[in-house]
Amino acid sequence: MPALTLNHYTIRVRDLERTKDFYKDIVGLTVGERPPLPFPGYWMYCGDIPTVHLIGYRAEDPQIPDGPSYPASTGRLDHIAFNCEGLKAMRENLKSHGIKYEERVLPRLNMTQLFYLDPDGISVECNFDAKETQSQGMRGY
Repeated sequence: MPALTLNHYTIRVRDLERTKDFYKDIVGLTVGERPPLPFPGYWMYCGDIPTVHLIGYRAEDPQIPDGPSYPASTGRLDHIAFNCEGLKAMRENLKSHGIKYEERVLPRLNMTQLFYLDPDGISVECNFDAKETQSQGMRGY
């Protein structure tokens, strides 16, 4: 019985509102319906799929500290990725929000990838179809 699709991933965030705004304003997800759970959070939708679940502070959770350990290590999780469109607009959006990013063009596939960090230090990858790729190589802001 194989897995069919990725359902969602959940992030226990340090600042719920800031992270919600990031996934809405930067990544382009929408805030959607969420069951009445007994702790704060948001379900962020990619189209009609609640892909990213954000969990705010719960009394039983340890506080996520400021300082040297922040952004928190994500262990073996390297990054999360989205298929996107509007490469030029995404570059402008990242720059206008002061978000540093790395740009790569995949050999042979000629698709462009933008990598940047969310407020909790998790690497986000946005993949753009080859028809949006303007030049080869690596770029960044």
